[in-house]
Amino acid sequence: MSHPPHHAPTAEDYIAQHKQRLNYMPWLYSRLKPKHLEWANPWQAAIQHALMRLETVHIEDACFIAENAQLFAEPGRRIHIGSGTHIAADTVLHGPLQLGKHVSINHHITMDGGRQGITIGDNTRIGAYSSFYAFNHGMDADRLIREQPVTSKGITIGTDVWIGAHVCVVDGVTIGDGAVIGSGSVVTKSVTAYTKVAGNPARVIGKRD
Repeated sequence: MSHPPHHAPTAEDYIAQHKQRLNYMPWLYSRLKPKHLEWANPWQAAIQHALMRLETVHIEDACFIAENAQLFAEPGRRIHIGSGTHIAADTVLHGPLQLGKHVSINHHITMDGGRQGITIGDNTRIGAYSSFYAFNHGMDADRLIREQPVTSKGITIGTDVWIGAHVCVVDGVTIGDGAVIGSGSVVTKSVTAYTKVAGNPARVIGKRD
């Protein structure tokens, strides 16, 4: 059986592969060598300028936003992204959102700020496939769920918080500074500072001493 001819990768091929790697592992952006920054910086500038032109988004310096991240911030649902924050691929972010400095949003994360918004403090890291919904539906039995009123209390996450992969945080929750949320947890109640929780629903499993 014949094989197709082998062609050596071009510089453009390597750049395209680098971009894919950065989209899913954006923390590598801050480690790029000067020769890579020659194409990476203009690429990021174009993505970020387009977002700020089309949506109510403010992006501070030294940020990375994956080219296939979806940010939606119509008027009244502003998204603010602090300096040094990284947003990975296949995320869906719907304002109002306030992201602090050096926040890490890994791939396939969903956030919806509802009416009251989601606030995330500096240096917080959030694992892949996690979800945050700052709204809820009524559940009275006298009408269909789709006809129920929608409420919103907001979600607040402190500084230096570590949230594992596949975590769900519901409306009205506050997670204190320095807390750790185990992978797969469903956080239905607020978490005090420097507390470790895990499970569904999440329960205290220790302190971050």
